[in-house]
Amino acid sequence: MTAPLVIFVDDDPDIRMVMEQTLALEDMPVACFADGESALKNLGPEYQGIVLSDYNMPGMNGLELLQTVRAIDEDIPVILLTGQGDISTAVSAMQQGAYDFIEKPFDHEELIELLKHALEKRQLALENRRLKAQLRQLAKPGPRILGDSPTMQRVMATVEPILDISANILLHGETGSGKDALARYIHESSTRSAHNFVAINCGAVPENLIESELFGHEVGAFTGADKRRIGKVEYAHQGTLFLDEVESMPMPLQVKLLRVLEEQKVERLGSNQVLDVDVRIIAATKADLKKLCDDGEFRPDLYYRLNVVKVDIPPLRERKEDIPTLFHHFALIAAARYDRESVPLDARQAARLMQHSWPGNVRELRNLAERYVLLGPAALEDSDSADTRHLAGRQTLSEMMDGFERAAIMSALNTCQGSIKDTMVALGIARKTLYDKMKKHGLDKAEFKD
Repeated sequence: MTAPLVIFVDDDPDIRMVMEQTLALEDMPVACFADGESALKNLGPEYQGIVLSDYNMPGMNGLELLQTVRAIDEDIPVILLTGQGDISTAVSAMQQGAYDFIEKPFDHEELIELLKHALEKRQLALENRRLKAQLRQLAKPGPRILGDSPTMQRVMATVEPILDISANILLHGETGSGKDALARYIHESSTRSAHNFVAINCGAVPENLIESELFGHEVGAFTGADKRRIGKVEYAHQGTLFLDEVESMPMPLQVKLLRVLEEQKVERLGSNQVLDVDVRIIAATKADLKKLCDDGEFRPDLYYRLNVVKVDIPPLRERKEDIPTLFHHFALIAAARYDRESVPLDARQAARLMQHSWPGNVRELRNLAERYVLLGPAALEDSDSADTRHLAGRQTLSEMMDGFERAAIMSALNTCQGSIKDTMVALGIARKTLYDKMKKHGLDKAEFKD
């Protein structure tokens, strides 16, 4: 079902039916509710649309609904329907933040025009909010999370509010999807950034050594322990501990880790001294931990301790709009590392990359970008990564054309370093056409300037 752009609230079922039919004819998806309480369950800060509500209703009236909606997000436009003679009520609503009001019986065209203007305002507010978040992200030192696709916007919308909260986080995503990069971004963007970011791959450390790696040991704790070792947990004090492939952690060690999480204390092997620690845990997995719990392969109590906030990282095939930006970024890094020139992709090359399934995700794309810098365009022709015969799923002709068009414009903007005049010449299109297409694909010339 298409997400509603209009939430309509009225206790009269006949009016709800008429409004639903009216907005359907205008191609405005609408969800109708008989009371404000029901409507509020479908509202949040990321809601893309507006609220249209009758004023006089039993229970929560329109003014009370307005106040509650503004508490959720003051940028959601609320339009009230008022009866004749309710001008004082309408004025009061406007003073309290209503977008506008319209009197019953209302003119059809007037209402539609008002709704369209309100929707434009909502989209501008969300776009402005997104751009401000991007600016804050780009202004920060340290790692950045690149990607402007809707799926990555949802990831960042989940992450941003919890950066400075010490809640544990569980990252879920396929191999190579960027779990490590996101974990580092969370740490570097938080108040813990002045302290250590400590990473350990639970699947790469032998089972007989991982306990010592995590908790440390004293001299003589076991054969070969000839000097004291500070464990990863202790070393991450006041910082962040990143547990990659946490599903690989042995069951006995899960019990000990659970105790650390519950008590915020750690004890080195061979020691009787208990040390206080302040550690934020970011765990990462490619597996379904809930299923592993059901199968008895992972402790449910540890799962719930780690899964305070869960972030699902989309595979690259589900955010193909980000491929040109990511490839360009990785190519620039590789060019600086190897002291080589990075030649921007042409439209055909970029479109070909966007059609690939990317089973290795961002890691595979990064490796291809490095080969491209070292070997030139031949790396794209010879690489399995550029083989478009194995697509992840079918695309419609319209989707393929949109992807090709966006990639072509991005490639030209990269080559022309954001110059609109030069990009017009390179693509052979008029200025207005270029601006319209950049707006359609969410492209900003500033992102391509050096």
